[in-house]
Amino acid sequence: MSDSVTAERTDWLLRVTDLKQYAYCPRIVYYEYCLPGIRPTTFKMEAGIGAQDRIEELEKRRSLRAYGIEEGERFFNVTVQSAALGCSGQVDLVVKSRGEEGGRLTPVDFKLSRHKPGTHFKLQLACYALMLEESWQLPAPEGYIYLIPKKQAVQVTINARLRGQARRKLAEIREIIQAERMPPPTGQRRRCVDCEFRRFCGDVL
Repeated sequence: MSDSVTAERTDWLLRVTDLKQYAYCPRIVYYEYCLPGIRPTTFKMEAGIGAQDRIEELEKRRSLRAYGIEEGERFFNVTVQSAALGCSGQVDLVVKSRGEEGGRLTPVDFKLSRHKPGTHFKLQLACYALMLEESWQLPAPEGYIYLIPKKQAVQVTINARLRGQARRKLAEIREIIQAERMPPPTGQRRRCVDCEFRRFCGDVL
């Protein structure tokens, strides 16, 4: 592991996507930070990038009603960063709508998935909301996960519980990386079957 990520350093930033990976299986973030360079580029990753490019073009031409908004301004691929959270990332879409108190923000995360969004996706969205509120100084009480294959926008309320969970998970991830300690694997073993890191988990498969 490089000197930039050690137990003595606390000024490096995690990625928002680490939250999603950690909730899916804690070992993914361990491998990516403590054993960098071993993760291959998969077909799913390449397909996701292509699908997102196409959905952006479509998004520019349609209304905002899927997100419960009549009028608003779209911002694509918004970079966000928070020293307080120790995290950075890029939001696929942010919709800024006007209101009586200056407006509000709605983060939208595009996903190449047909399944009902799980906790790992919701944590990622909550972290985006927290960082947007900090940098834009506007509330982001809810967001959407857009399921590209189904053309469906799923509303997610960014409540206090989800916000607190995102903060706690970020702290847990940082602790694992600083200690270079391998965490237990996911309890849902079916996730291991198609995992690109499965060959490193000798205690699981």
